[in-house]
Amino acid sequence: MSIRIVRLGSARSEGEGLRIGTVRRPPRGVPKTEFAKQNWYDVWYPNLAPSVETMKLGQEATTAAQWATFTKMYRAEMDAPENAHSLRLLAALSQGTNFSVGCYCENESHCHRSILRLLLAEHGAKLEPSST
Repeated sequence: MSIRIVRLGSARSEGEGLRIGTVRRPPRGVPKTEFAKQNWYDVWYPNLAPSVETMKLGQEATTAAQWATFTKMYRAEMDAPENAHSLRLLAALSQGTNFSVGCYCENESHCHRSILRLLLAEHGAKLEPSST
């Protein structure tokens, strides 16, 4: 049992389980009834997405220093009690079931999901190895 970190909209892997979208906004132009069918996500959970302000910092980061600023801000947001509870919950669930969390970004190493992977591991989650 484990968590898989995925790019939303990508083909699902066998045994992936429930797909959770940790994004601030739903996919544009896609009816809600199509989210799961088109491999976006089964459940939308924006609580673990960066705030709009922080997300913009990450998207615009072109230097290591800018990425470090984004990382620091996102980690601070995830330290808020409600987000820390979510991380602990997902970590506990990973001990007994397969599921995935993800974002739209093409490159995991330049996406909040790379930091989310670390945060989940720090909370004791069982994680599938990165495919990137």
